[in-house]
Amino acid sequence: MNKPKLRLGVLASGRGSNLEAIIQACSSVKIHAGVEVVISDRPQSQALEHARRNQIPAIHLDPRAYSGREEYDEAAVRLLREHRVDLVVLAGYMRLITSRLIGPYKNRIINIHPSLLPSFPGLHAHRQALEWGVRISGCTVHFVDETMDQGSIIIQAAVPVLDGDTEETLDARVLEQEHRILPQAIQYLAEDRLEISGRRVVLKSPKPMAGVNVISPLIEIGL
Repeated sequence: MNKPKLRLGVLASGRGSNLEAIIQACSSVKIHAGVEVVISDRPQSQALEHARRNQIPAIHLDPRAYSGREEYDEAAVRLLREHRVDLVVLAGYMRLITSRLIGPYKNRIINIHPSLLPSFPGLHAHRQALEWGVRISGCTVHFVDETMDQGSIIIQAAVPVLDGDTEETLDARVLEQEHRILPQAIQYLAEDRLEISGRRVVLKSPKPMAGVNVISPLIEIGL
């Protein structure tokens, strides 16, 4: 691929496992991108440690230093622009973002959510899935707009909910698929293969590669 690598800015709050998956995919040239900066609202976020270990600028942006979410997001935009970021990736980012961030990066912000949206948006998605008794859950990568977890869907992975599952066991299986579909979505964007048509995201010029828009791990059913 002759075009420049897609420059990523990752916003994360927690353990940073999806960030690790992105970094590994970049390093192994599975995706034509590079992480230019990692920003976290939490000083002890493991995502910052992952970034530092990989010599990536790691910045704690303290919400207490700003008067509100809008001012905070304006500061985040300044950092993203400073690092010439093309695509913003929310990877376990626990803050609601405002139009101050969405506007400058319209259709250039994606999020990973641990459910098959539009089911179970917001917090505690695995708990919601278990309480509803669904048999299939999963994860979704979607574009971010002004409505929480309602942006156009890019790619999803289905994961079975097993008898006896807990939030922890379901989370572990879903997380494996998050690590697959988030780098895949980034690669689609790096190749400029996504087109938004209404609420639908169309994959342009399909060609053989791992995954398309849906990943369905084999579900073994005992007979």
